[in-house]
Amino acid sequence: MEDAATEHDAGNVRAPAGGEGAGSAGWTKVLGWCGVAALIYLLICAVSIISRGFAGLGADAAHSMFAFAANPWVGLFVGVLGTVLIQSSTTTTAIAVTAVGSGALAIQGAIPIILGANVGTTVSTTLVALTFIGNRDEFRRALAASSIHDFYNWLALLIFFPIELIWHPLERLSGAITYELYGTGWLPDPSRFNIIRSMTTPVVDVVTGLTSHLPGAVGPVFTIVIGAALIFVAVRYLGKLLKMLMVGRARDILIKAVGRNPYLAMGSGMAVTVVTQSSTITTSVLVPFAGAGILTPAQIYPVTVGANLGTTFTVVFAAFAVVGQDARIGLQAAFVHLLYNVFAIVAIYVIPVLRPVPLFLAQTFARIASQHKWVVAVYLGTVFVAVPL
Repeated sequence: MEDAATEHDAGNVRAPAGGEGAGSAGWTKVLGWCGVAALIYLLICAVSIISRGFAGLGADAAHSMFAFAANPWVGLFVGVLGTVLIQSSTTTTAIAVTAVGSGALAIQGAIPIILGANVGTTVSTTLVALTFIGNRDEFRRALAASSIHDFYNWLALLIFFPIELIWHPLERLSGAITYELYGTGWLPDPSRFNIIRSMTTPVVDVVTGLTSHLPGAVGPVFTIVIGAALIFVAVRYLGKLLKMLMVGRARDILIKAVGRNPYLAMGSGMAVTVVTQSSTITTSVLVPFAGAGILTPAQIYPVTVGANLGTTFTVVFAAFAVVGQDARIGLQAAFVHLLYNVFAIVAIYVIPVLRPVPLFLAQTFARIASQHKWVVAVYLGTVFVAVPL
């Protein structure tokens, strides 16, 4: 299986050794990695642009933009629906973190949005499984493997959202960690992180200079919209570019790790997601192998869990681009995302009592949906669109 995968990759993404082909492939990779660096820089600039936009609005106007988040249920479903629409939990979470760091959104309002984004991202992998709908057995296997992500994240939400509403452990622990790490040298203070500021200032000044001529609050709002659009573009094309550069190696890593040890598979899923900047890429890579019967949903399960954790690191990195008096709280919001996924792994996967639940639900759902295909449409339309709306 590994040899076949390697040969397939060689035929598609590797140029022949020696000669002009090898040189062309080398330059393509160099240009690709330069593009990755440019998109990471664009992501940092976009976060800074949003921060500048919120600062230009003023405290009262900025808070009014997120008045809906005072209701945690509304915030939760905004996170779900927003992520479904833009197909990027990183974008949704980054915007929420930036809003917190700019003082426009309270940490209590950001947490439900972040938790909702964690659920909204699962729809992408389920859509990948629909490509196998022409063959009942393949569709059942592919859907079971892909929907583990859905049921794992829904179970995590079912456990931790009520707990957070009552006792606020994510808010308190993330705040304590952020507070303790500051002043120890382990974390730089974003408000004094002059390297980021000096790097982004030229681009931020250009954007805000263009919007500053607009009347009243229109300029700052337009600045925020431009920043949000740039985050979306940066994350989307960063994922595509990294997929082009890394998907062959990523698939090799994942296939070798799957089946050896569940925690090795989990670590590989996390590492590949950190590199490709997309949990969807990590999980989608293995769905065709599940559809073909080469891998089982049980083998893919820990990779999915690791991918869930790996997607949190981008937002923590982006949080350092936020500057201002509330920048520390913005970093706290990023830590909420990280802690939530760590707690979910411990509660659902490490503790054996709940571990079989997502797998059982995914296999049951796939069995029913393979016999009655309309069930998939009802599930996707109801859970990810109708209920959030």
